[in-house]
Order: sequence, then structure tokens, then C-alpha cells
Amino acid sequence: MIHIPAAIFQMGTPTAELERLMQRYGIRHADLLAPETPRHAVHLSAFEIARYPVTNAEFAAFVQECPQWQPRRLSRRLHNGDYLKHWPDGRCPARFADHPVVYVTWHAALAYAHWAGRRLPTEAEWEYAARGGLPDAEFPWGDEPPDPSRANYAASGLGATCPVGSYPPNGFRLYDLAGNIWEFCLDRWQADYYAHSPTANPHAGDCWFAGDEYRYVTTRRVIRGGSWGGSPLNLRVAYRDSHPPDGCGPHVGFRCAHSPPRI
Repeated sequence: MIHIPAAIFQMGTPTAELERLMQRYGIRHADLLAPETPRHAVHLSAFEIARYPVTNAEFAAFVQECPQWQPRRLSRRLHNGDYLKHWPDGRCPARFADHPVVYVTWHAALAYAHWAGRRLPTEAEWEYAARGGLPDAEFPWGDEPPDPSRANYAASGLGATCPVGSYPPNGFRLYDLAGNIWEFCLDRWQADYYAHSPTANPHAGDCWFAGDEYRYVTTRRVIRGGSWGGSPLNLRVAYRDSHPPDGCGPHVGFRCAHSPPRI
């Protein structure tokens, strides 16, 4: 885990920038970018975030200790039928051990985080961490456009996940915040959230859960970072998207976060 000190940062994209971005990325519909506006100040308390996304090997340790999350035992109410479909007979293939786990649900991600004594990052925490100390940069590494030496995305030609940490880290020494997999955040998806979000430690919707209440969540959740099949647009630190909580796909995983005790 990497400690991120308390900070104030400018989250999102200035509305005045939308036209330039549409031209740069060949976008005809502004609604793809509108959810990341307006840019606004956010106050974050100190937090910790994982250096890497959770791997298949790490998730395998969780399902071994918590058998209710094994594919053959998980209720169909909690997934779309593709949960851990890349694990033959419900076991993690050795060749994928150090790849980020995919084909997981938001519920399973949260269950893993609770088991590990952690949680999922809020969307605001994720974006600040992805910026890596570069407040106005477009990508975790700066403003230079993506290329196959910086991230695993569509133009890299891999067509699948690759081992975590395969590309250089950002300024906070965090890996894989652009490409490889989309990452679930804690927040409920609200396209217009930035227009009315709180200033301090924002988190959208039903984010904090007691016991197993998270199992009953049905609203779409925020995902960030783009994936191995994504475009440069998706890899931007400000880009927002969403995914159903029971959705399992080859392009969505997660990393953990933690709130350190306050003294």
C-alpha cells in the first residue's frame, strides 16, 4: 500500500476544454465527456492505495478462505453468469497468477477488500492517486499521448491483460492506472455528480456498508482507467465510466484502498 497525504486538488475537466478534447479524440457527442465536468476543488483526507491491482493469485487466496465466493457456489443473483469464467474448474491458472483478476463483480471486489481489511477507493481518491502529483496532466505519466511503452491498451496489440507492473509507475509509485483493466470504485455512478458533489471526501450514493448490505446493491458503479481494449480517451485520468455491479467481464478488475487511523 502507498500512503497518500491529505490534499486539495482540482478534480475533473474544465467545461471550456470539452471542444478541444472532442477535436483531439475525434468525438462527435459531448455526452461522453460531460460527466467529468465541471472541474471542482476536492479536499481529501490521507488514505492508502494499493501499488497494483489485485491479481488472480491474491483473489484465489480469498476464495479459498471464503468458499462462498467460489464460482460454483456464488448465487446467480450476484453475477451475470461469467464470474471467474477464465478459471477452469474454479481454479486460477498458473499462467495468469500475476495478471489482474477480471471476470469479477463489484460485490466480489468489495468482499475481497473487506476480507483483506481494506475497501475500494472512492472515485476522488482514485483520480488523485492516478494524477501522481501532476495536477494538470492528462495521463498518469504527463501530457504525452499513450503508446505501447506506457500502457496496455488497444494500440498495444496484446488483446488481453498482462502482468501487473509491466509499465512504469506514476509519480506516487503506483502502477497500471491507465490501461490493462478498468478498476471498480466504491461510488455509485451519477453522470451529473460533479455539479453537486461535496467538497470534502466526496463519495456518490450508498458507499459505506454495514455487514453484507453491499450484496443488495444494484446500481451501476464507477469504473476508471481504461483497459487493454480501450482507446487513448479512456486512459485519461479524468475520464469516467460505469459498470453494473453484477457485471463480470475480461476488462474490469479492482485495487484496494484503506483509511489510516486518525490520531
